Amino acid sequence: MSPEVDLLPALRRYWGYESFRPLQEKIVRSLLSGRDACVVMPTGGGKSLCYQLPAAMLGEKTVIVVSPLIALMQDQVAQLTQMGIPAALLNSAVTADEQREIMRNAREGKYRLLYLSPERLAVESTVKWLQQVPVSFFAIDEAHCISEWGHEFRPDYRQLNKLRLNFPKCAIAAFTASATQRVRHDIIDQLKLRAPDKYIASFHRPNLRYVVKQCDSLTQDELLVAALRGYSGSNVIVYSPTVKQVGWTVAQLEAQGIPAIGYHGQMDSDTRRRNQERWMSDEVRVLVGTIAFGLGINKAAVRAVIHLSLPKSIEQYYQEAGRAGRDGLPADCILLWQKRDAGLLAHFIGQLKDKAEIERAWERYHTIRDFVESTECRHRQICEHFGENPKWTTCSACDACGYKVEALTARPVLKKPAKRVRRPKRSPTLEKHVVPVSLRVQAQLPTVPVRVSGGLFEHLREWRLNKSKELRIPAYIVMNDLTLDDLCQKRPGTLAELRRVFGFGERKTEMYGGEILDLLKQFQGGARVEQTSPKISEPSATKVTSKVRREGGSWWGSRSG
Repeated sequence: MSPEVDLLPALRRYWGYESFRPLQEKIVRSLLSGRDACVVMPTGGGKSLCYQLPAAMLGEKTVIVVSPLIALMQDQVAQLTQMGIPAALLNSAVTADEQREIMRNAREGKYRLLYLSPERLAVESTVKWLQQVPVSFFAIDEAHCISEWGHEFRPDYRQLNKLRLNFPKCAIAAFTASATQRVRHDIIDQLKLRAPDKYIASFHRPNLRYVVKQCDSLTQDELLVAALRGYSGSNVIVYSPTVKQVGWTVAQLEAQGIPAIGYHGQMDSDTRRRNQERWMSDEVRVLVGTIAFGLGINKAAVRAVIHLSLPKSIEQYYQEAGRAGRDGLPADCILLWQKRDAGLLAHFIGQLKDKAEIERAWERYHTIRDFVESTECRHRQICEHFGENPKWTTCSACDACGYKVEALTARPVLKKPAKRVRRPKRSPTLEKHVVPVSLRVQAQLPTVPVRVSGGLFEHLREWRLNKSKELRIPAYIVMNDLTLDDLCQKRPGTLAELRRVFGFGERKTEMYGGEILDLLKQFQGGARVEQTSPKISEPSATKVTSKVRREGGSWWGSRSG
């Protein structure tokens, strides 16, 4: 395909976006021209679009996406199907008959994208079958997993070094959100990339405000409750170190009148998915989870991510904290750590056997300890860790540079739970570390400030929830919050006007356009969608977003110094 081809028609047709985010267009053109690529784009940068758009445009050929998580593959296939882009996945959840049909369709070139796990790609029979598929290129998601220096090394990813031998004519593109310079070099070496185009986006997320506090167990409870009361009506993720701690924290928050829901890897898959969907649909605003949560979620309006323990690395913290503020609006990343967290990390390092692995683990340990104990700008520390050299020395957006969260200065009186629950000990029983998967992001965000909609946002949100239940897909796949916000702002009256709403491509307009226009007319006449989920506490999502946009900051944080 000619490198000069106009990409915007396809971007508008499938995604409903009017422009690209930084680096996206260059990456797409590299892949369309058949070049290898190494892409490091932080959470919130829009990596998935970079390989999905070329796939949609190449026609009769298939992009093979290597992804480590079934849930992520399922959601991305559902999203692509909603956009009218043929896609499929092969994993253990697919029946034998379905697998045979998918494999037959793939040989005939019927899919633009096909998702596989690294484990399946390591099977010889899979390789032989793929050699009969018209593959355009391979997209390796979470590519840092191939490097022993990566914070989430997975031996199965090492098998991907055979791709170049088995598919010598196919380009390979590696994507990751958090790779240091050493890891980037290792990715290129392991995958045998040929003179790859390298795209390294800035690691600076200026809308995020980092706040780090050392505390003990009592003050940690008080600070958590104070922060969550300050974020009333907003979406928050609380990261807890263990499965037992998740349950305890949810119970304690409920006792303080703060509705919360849990998420961890020991839950059965149906419960995990139901809890995630309740949070995604705003039925419950606070989700307490282990590191298993956040894998592939697509929720832009998260106003805070709160950690209740010391992460094992800067990379892990950067990925998890980066799930806040993906809508580009101000968001807080609060780390409440205790000295015993460091002891627990050291204990786990002591269980390792491989000398090289021990060395890498201690290096990560000292780096995260330096980060939390330092008084230097936290944004700058993160950028420098990933090999970026900022020209500024202070940011005004972290505690080291004078930013304060007013709610954290309060000492709330905690209510005694009706039934006492014993606090779990922080013993060495942490949940097995699951590879965090980068969040799927949108292209250019709407630039028009959202106005208070008089209940329209909630009206549309309830319709979205009902539609998601009808179609049996997550609500955010039907429509994300940014699209709902833009609908509230523009209130289209025709299909042509609806196409100008952020996120409405051809297929989505075709699927939902008539219903949306009827819904807007009915709302104008006083009708309301029957509420099927608990009433959201005020302020509503639209009011919160509007207030933040107007004031250019949080509704209770402040800067000083």
